[in-house]
Amino acid sequence: MYEKQKKSWVKHLDFLILDLLCLEVTFYLSCLIRLGNLHNEPTMSEYYNRLAILLLLLDGCIVFLTEAYTGILRRNRIQELKSVVMHCSMVFAGVTVYVWGTKQSEIYSRQVILVFWVMSIVVEYFCRCLWKIYIRQRMIRKQRYSKLVVVTEDRYAEQCVSDFQHNRYKEFEVVGVVIVDADRTGEEICGVPIVATADGFLEYVRVNVVDEVFINGNTRESSEALANELIELGLTVHFNLVRESQLRPNKLVEHCGKYLVLTTSMKIATNRQMVIKRCMDIVGSLIGLLLMGIAFVVFAPMVKIQSPGPVFYAQTRIGKNGRRFKFYKFRTMVIGADNMKKDLMAQNEMEGLMFKMEEDPRVFGVGKIMRKYSIDELPQFWNVLKGDMSLVGTRPPTEDEFEQYELHHKARLGIRPGLTGMWQVSGRSDIKNFEEIVALDTQYISNWSLSMDLRIILRTVAVVLTGKGSL
Repeated sequence: MYEKQKKSWVKHLDFLILDLLCLEVTFYLSCLIRLGNLHNEPTMSEYYNRLAILLLLLDGCIVFLTEAYTGILRRNRIQELKSVVMHCSMVFAGVTVYVWGTKQSEIYSRQVILVFWVMSIVVEYFCRCLWKIYIRQRMIRKQRYSKLVVVTEDRYAEQCVSDFQHNRYKEFEVVGVVIVDADRTGEEICGVPIVATADGFLEYVRVNVVDEVFINGNTRESSEALANELIELGLTVHFNLVRESQLRPNKLVEHCGKYLVLTTSMKIATNRQMVIKRCMDIVGSLIGLLLMGIAFVVFAPMVKIQSPGPVFYAQTRIGKNGRRFKFYKFRTMVIGADNMKKDLMAQNEMEGLMFKMEEDPRVFGVGKIMRKYSIDELPQFWNVLKGDMSLVGTRPPTEDEFEQYELHHKARLGIRPGLTGMWQVSGRSDIKNFEEIVALDTQYISNWSLSMDLRIILRTVAVVLTGKGSL
C-alpha cells in the first residue's frame, strides 16, 4: 500500500508548528511595542490572550483548507516570500474580520494588528528559509529512505539515475537499476548497481527489499503490463508519464524526483489516514502493554515452573515488502520447539506456506490456555509501538515460509504486518488453505479504510474473548 504524502499538509507538521510560533511571538512583540506590559492591565491582557488563541485556530484552518505547504521544499526564495505574504495576509484578514464582526474594534489597537502583520511576514519568511536549510542538511544525512528500483532502457539509464541522485529533497534511495534491453548486470551507473535484466527482474523483487519501482521509457511492448504485474506483488509503481494510461483505479499524478509520474498502487492512502492509523496503533499498543504487564505477573511464574527457560520468545519475521524484524511473544512451547517443527510437518493442517497444528505437542500446559485466549500475543504490542507492526494488517511470515513464496504471495506484504487482520476474523479456525489467506489479505489491502480497521478490531476482541483460537 502506498501512503500519499507529497501533497499533504500533515507531512509538514514542522512548518505548521514553526509558523504558529512565529505568529504568537510576533503578536506578543507587537503588543509589547505598542501597549507595553499587558500584565499591568488584567482586562486588556485577557482580551489579547483571547486573540492569540484565535490566531492558532485561524492558522490551522488556513493551512488545512489551502494546503499551504504543498511543494514548500521546492520553492525558491521569491516563491517562498510570495507564499509567506499570502499566508500572513490571510491571517491578518481573518483577525480583522473577527474584530469587526464581533464589534470589538474599540477594544483592540489597530496599530498592534498592523505591526503584527508586517512583523509576521518578516519573521516567518526568515524562519522558513532557515528551517529549509536545516531540512536539506538532515535529508542529506538521512539513511532510512524508501527503496526504489529504476526500470529503464540502456539509453535513458544514466540520465535517469543522475536526476534522482541530484534531487535535493528526495524521499527514497535508488538501490538498483534494471536495464531491459541489455545485459549489464554487475555494472554500476553513478554508483548504483545494475541488479537485473528484464528476465531476472521479478526474481530480484521476490527476494529483495523493494518498496517502489520507477518505470521509465518503453521498457516492454506495454509498460502498463509490467506496472500491473508489479502492483499485483504489492509494490508501488511510478510510471513516467508520456500519455494518460489506464493502469488502476488507484492512481494519482505527482512528482517523483524531476519526473511527472502517474503513481498507482493496490491502495493509495492519504497522510491524514495514515496519521490516524498510527495514532490508533500507539494508543492501542499502550493499552496492550499495560495488559501485557498484568499477564507477565500472572503467567511468568507458571511458564518458568512448567518449562524452565526465558519467558519471552523472539523470532525473526518478515514485515512490509520483505523487511526483517524481531517478533515477540510469551513463550508457550518447550525449548527447541523450532527444531522440532521439521518432524511435525507431516501433520500440518494448513495447505501451503504456513504451519498450523491444533494439538501441537510442543505446547506445554499453561501455554495452551495462553494461546487459546491470545495472551501469548500481548508482547507484540511492543512491535506495534516501535512501528514494526500495526494493530491491523497481515500476519508476518517466518523466514523459511517467506523463502518459499511465489511471486503473487508477496502481495500480502505490501502493508505493515498486523496483530490481527481480515483472515483472523473470517473463520480463522476453519481456513486451511494458504491461498485463501493470501486472497483475504490482498482484499484487505485493496479495500483498506479506517472504518474497516475499527470493525476488524472489534471483531477480534469478540473472537479472543470467546477463545476461538490464537491470533
